[in-house]
Amino acid sequence: MFYLILAILCSSSIAIIFRFSETRKMNRLGVTSFNYLGAVIVSALLLSFNPPAPVNRGESFFEELPSVLASNHLVFEGINSIYWGVLVGIPAGLFFFLAFVFYQKSIHHGSISLAGAFSKLGILVPMTMAIILWGEYPSAVQWTGIILALLAIIIIYKPFGVTLDKEKLLPLAFLFVFGGIAEFSNKVFQHYSISGYRSVFLLSVFSSAFVISSTVLIISRKRFGRREVLTGLILGIPNLFSSFFLIMALESIKSSVAFPLYSAGSVALITIWGVLFFSERLERSEVLAVSLILFSLVLVNL
Repeated sequence: MFYLILAILCSSSIAIIFRFSETRKMNRLGVTSFNYLGAVIVSALLLSFNPPAPVNRGESFFEELPSVLASNHLVFEGINSIYWGVLVGIPAGLFFFLAFVFYQKSIHHGSISLAGAFSKLGILVPMTMAIILWGEYPSAVQWTGIILALLAIIIIYKPFGVTLDKEKLLPLAFLFVFGGIAEFSNKVFQHYSISGYRSVFLLSVFSSAFVISSTVLIISRKRFGRREVLTGLILGIPNLFSSFFLIMALESIKSSVAFPLYSAGSVALITIWGVLFFSERLERSEVLAVSLILFSLVLVNL
C-alpha cells in the first residue's frame, strides 16, 4: 500500500502542474511533449544508476514467449524481460498519447466533467482484464470499497444532465478505451517480467510517447517557449514515478483493487490540492466523495 500511496501522490501532482500551466496559458501539447522528454531523461538516469543484469537461462525471447503467456505464474528470464519491456512499452506510449488527444477532443466536443469522469473510469479496463486473465478477484469487503471509490469519482465529476450525441460519445469512448489500455500496460509488463526491469519498460513507454507527441507538435506548428520546456521537464518527474510506483504496488496488490484506488485516490488528492493551492471551496458532494474514498481505502485493506 505504501507504493500505491506514492503513486497517488505523483499522479495528483501531475494534475496540479497541468493546472498551473493552464493558468499561465501555456501550449498544452508543448508541455505534454517535454513532459515525456523529462520522463525519458529520468528513466534513463535510473537505468544508468541501476542497470539490470541481462542474464538469460538459454531460451530465446520468441522460444520463451508462448510458455510465459500461456502460464499464470511464469515470467521472462533475464534479458528476455528487457525485450518484453520494449515490446509492451512502445505501443503503450502510443496509447498514453492517444488518451491525451481524446481527452482534449472530449473537452472540445463535450464537457470537462464528462472528460474527467471517463478518463478516471478508464481504470475499469485494467481492473476487468486482470479479473478475466489472471483471476484477481477482490474479496466481498474489497468489492464494497471499490464500488464506493468508483461512486466517489462520479460524484466529484458530476457527469449528469449532459446530452450525448455521436459527436460527443465517440471521443469519450476512445478516451475510456485508450486510457484504460495505457494503464493496463503497466500490469501486463509487471505480470510477466522479473522485478527490477521497470526502468527499461518506462524508458520505452516515454520514448515512444515523446517521439509521437513531438512529431505532432512540429507538424501542428504551435508555438512554444522556455516556459513550456521547463514546465514539461518538471512534469515528467512525477509522471515517470507515478507509473514506477504503480508497477511496484502491483507486485503486492491485486490489480482489481489497486487501479480503482489509484484513480479515486488521485481524484481525492487533486480535490484537496485545489483547496490548498488554488483557494477552491469544496461543495458538499465533494466532501462526501473524498470521505467515501478514504473509507474505501480502509475497506480494501481489511
